[in-house]
Amino acid sequence: MTDINDFLTGQSCKAYEILGARICPNGVNFATYAPNARNVELFLNGEVYQMGRDENGVWSTFRQAVEWDIYQYIITTPTFEKHYRSDPFAFCSEVRPKNASVVYDINNYYWNDGEWMSKRDKCYEKPMNIYEVHFGSWKIKEGKEEADRFYSYYEMIDKLIPYVKEMGYTHIELMPLTEYPYDGSWGYQVSGYYSATSRYGEPRGLMRFIDECHCNGIGVILDFVPVHFVRDFYALHIYDGGFLFESDNEFDRYSEWGTALFDYTKPHVLSFVKSAVNFWIEKYHIDGLRYDAVANLIYRGGRTDDALNDSGIWFLKNTNYTIQKMHPDVILFAEDSTNYTKVTAPVEFGGLGFDYKWDLGYMNDTLNYIKTPPAERKNHHNKMTFSMSYFYNDLFILPYSHDEVVHGKKAMIDKVFGTQEEKLATIKALYTFQFTHPGKKLNFMGNELGEYLEWRDDKELGWNLLTYPAHDSLHEYLKALHRLYLSEPALYKYDYNSSSFRWIDADNRNQSVFAYLRNDLNGNNFYMVFNFSGIKQNYSLRVEQNGEYEEILNSDRDIYSGSNCLNPNLRANGYRLPVTLAPLSCTMIRKS
Repeated sequence: MTDINDFLTGQSCKAYEILGARICPNGVNFATYAPNARNVELFLNGEVYQMGRDENGVWSTFRQAVEWDIYQYIITTPTFEKHYRSDPFAFCSEVRPKNASVVYDINNYYWNDGEWMSKRDKCYEKPMNIYEVHFGSWKIKEGKEEADRFYSYYEMIDKLIPYVKEMGYTHIELMPLTEYPYDGSWGYQVSGYYSATSRYGEPRGLMRFIDECHCNGIGVILDFVPVHFVRDFYALHIYDGGFLFESDNEFDRYSEWGTALFDYTKPHVLSFVKSAVNFWIEKYHIDGLRYDAVANLIYRGGRTDDALNDSGIWFLKNTNYTIQKMHPDVILFAEDSTNYTKVTAPVEFGGLGFDYKWDLGYMNDTLNYIKTPPAERKNHHNKMTFSMSYFYNDLFILPYSHDEVVHGKKAMIDKVFGTQEEKLATIKALYTFQFTHPGKKLNFMGNELGEYLEWRDDKELGWNLLTYPAHDSLHEYLKALHRLYLSEPALYKYDYNSSSFRWIDADNRNQSVFAYLRNDLNGNNFYMVFNFSGIKQNYSLRVEQNGEYEEILNSDRDIYSGSNCLNPNLRANGYRLPVTLAPLSCTMIRKS
């Protein structure tokens, strides 16, 4: 059991056990840390109760309250202003636009995922195919008012989980579900770090959803926001009349997003956020957390030409070290756009302690490549090969996330240069490049549909696209690609062992052809050949053995809306294998 001294000195990872509304026999103990306040009162179900202050600045009172009671703290500031505040440690909140806290028994759920929990690990030698989901727009209830358009946590069990299984995804990454006031922030401007958003129902609904994911062999990753919080005045901002969670220095207080920055020079802030990370793991059985905007924790303002953010780096090292020791089977992901070294090295070896880092360089390079007209791609050839020059510096995951399909960047397929037919052919080849390139995989919902519209948080995905043969064939191709990825250890088991990948043809810029080998270190070789030019080509592939070969995947098959330019009778002589490549296509070949 943690104590207040641990919280005040930055050592606590279970501060939610001593602060907030804790249900006890015969009532509820309410406690909040507000050292700058002149007075704090409890506003419970419309009644006001005085709270007592201890020498540490903790205000508390015990009351005859029960689950679902509504409460706030009335804080009198040093300047005698009174403000109604939600509880920073609340486990449940009113549905927006209301913002009071709700008494909730966070321990009242019986889990059924014991088998999953006993076997989960960091997936270094397992396939990891992540489906990034915005809970409120994957599907929306037709004809409902804005407040009622969402499917609940419970309802999504029967909708999302079967789809994820059918498509061959191994994990769901949920965009932030920590409580937030504005739908359009997508959860990245947080007001309640311990409260699952009530938009989709009660916390036990989310627990049940995660439980059912686990029972179906699906891991759950939570997008987590450790850099900044919303400035709505009922939440953390200037909480007790002083700058309790943010910097005392005005120039370090606010972010480029109009939010307030956590000040990690303050030990209690470290305890607050570190405890929130642990809370989601312990209470919700989350399998991993993706830290948003890690660049801003490494560098001041996230700018690599500015000074290092020493307190942010300390937060990362302190928190990740603690969590790794407590939960060695939970995965920590860094969304980091910098070249800072040792992001995925253990803290004890001078690293930041993450398990994986998003490879945003790979993402930017490959997307810029497919935007280029095929005839000009020879001038940008290295964009598709550069990622392997640094790949083994960290443990990378290859993402095509929500950030790439908003704010005028265009949907994935619409980034591609060419006609609709060329776009569909190219995007199939690009996704195959992603799934056969070393590294774990992540795609945002809708990428698999060939969406032409940018993602909008107030509209559901364009599921009607699957009534069109071209989009349905893309969907079916990706399903086949995912299943192949899951079934072949050569494509995932030794991602981070350089012996499992070898370029065969990395510099063929004149043909815009790439060829490489993936193997499982047991003699099972898979040859990948990509033709990103706009013309059909005959190609001679260098192989290690003569004899018969088989083509096990071809993106140009007619069932995938291709021209059916296949390679049915493959035989190598002189360690050369002649293959025919359709325009904007790829093939996977192995020894018969």
